[in-house]
Amino acid sequence: METPTKRTKVHTRYYLSDGPRVPGVTTILGVLAKPALIPWANRMGLAGIDTSKYVDEKAEIGTCCHYMIECDVKGETPDLSDYSPNTVAAAENGYLKWLDWKPRDFELVGSEMALISEEHRYGGTIDILARTGGKLLLVDIKTSGSGIWPEMKHQVVAYDRLLKESGHVPDELWILRVGRDETEGFEAARIGNEGVHWRVFLACRDLYDLQKIAK
Repeated sequence: METPTKRTKVHTRYYLSDGPRVPGVTTILGVLAKPALIPWANRMGLAGIDTSKYVDEKAEIGTCCHYMIECDVKGETPDLSDYSPNTVAAAENGYLKWLDWKPRDFELVGSEMALISEEHRYGGTIDILARTGGKLLLVDIKTSGSGIWPEMKHQVVAYDRLLKESGHVPDELWILRVGRDETEGFEAARIGNEGVHWRVFLACRDLYDLQKIAK
């Protein structure tokens, strides 16, 4: 079996059954403002940190960690030869947090599932769909430094709708935030208020199309 893509993960493109390409969930949610980024960039600048280099390094660690988790749920051995020892060592912090959380009766249903909503005309890729404790769980992995933000919840609820259109009905929706080093911590959050998050996503879906027309 071919192992999951390592460093050069190709951006997934989504197409409806009759041919047209449609945007992905994260692209649609890109219409939302992210006001926290401005003060963060200011703090980094005052500290003399090159934000572009910092983001690239953290993204590399996050990609490596996500790949390690993907291999674990699929029962595969990761090939980490493309990553530096420092990157692997940092990524292992998040990977070990995943192993601590992973239920003993974890049963994989699907991983990296690319799905399309014909009704709402968007696509998305589900990280993990698994059974545990007699329940079907949608699990989204976030390798980020701080916080589980509202847009992350909108994203996972949009994934839930994709699964339901494909015949899967998760009992619970989860976000696992696994830090990329020892300082960034770990969070596990079960998502509630699905109806509200779905309404936000639909509003973003409409705004995305309107912005394209306005251009």
